[in-house]
Amino acid sequence: MLTITVCASAQQVAIKTNLLYAATTTPNIGLEVGLGKKSTAQLFYALNPWKFSENEKLRHWSVNPEYRYWLCHRFNGSFVGIHALGGEFNMGGVDLPLGVWPSLEDHRYEGWFAGGGVSYGYQWILNKHFNLEASLGLGYAYINYKKFVCAECGELLKDTDRHYFGPTKAALSVIYLF
Repeated sequence: MLTITVCASAQQVAIKTNLLYAATTTPNIGLEVGLGKKSTAQLFYALNPWKFSENEKLRHWSVNPEYRYWLCHRFNGSFVGIHALGGEFNMGGVDLPLGVWPSLEDHRYEGWFAGGGVSYGYQWILNKHFNLEASLGLGYAYINYKKFVCAECGELLKDTDRHYFGPTKAALSVIYLF
């Protein structure tokens, strides 16, 4: 007797972009790979090389790896995660909305950061290949930086570091699943 076995294949790999990050003129891309029925690993990279004018720039790069445990099935519903973050920045002369970092308008900051935290998120299935995801992370970052008088030039005001506790991740991502 001949037996035929049919195997179903679930999504194993996802490519994504964070629309919130893109709204800050920062191109970004993420790759997420299934590790098991309820686990995935993700690596996100973002790069903002732009200089808007002689005195305005938000140049930075960052990398964010994350392990996720899905409460139902991977790429569907709720997940909890552990993430790391790191990168470099050179920013100044920018008036950010909602009073975020008010001294950035009149000063320039350059340095690096590293940290990590925990996250929670949810993915909605839109169709066979597209999902939408919202996630938020809280954690710690060590930031080492130099502060200068003006956005493009100026005398060094401070060479220091900072220990930050708070939001370390916010994402609204569009996802393509393979």
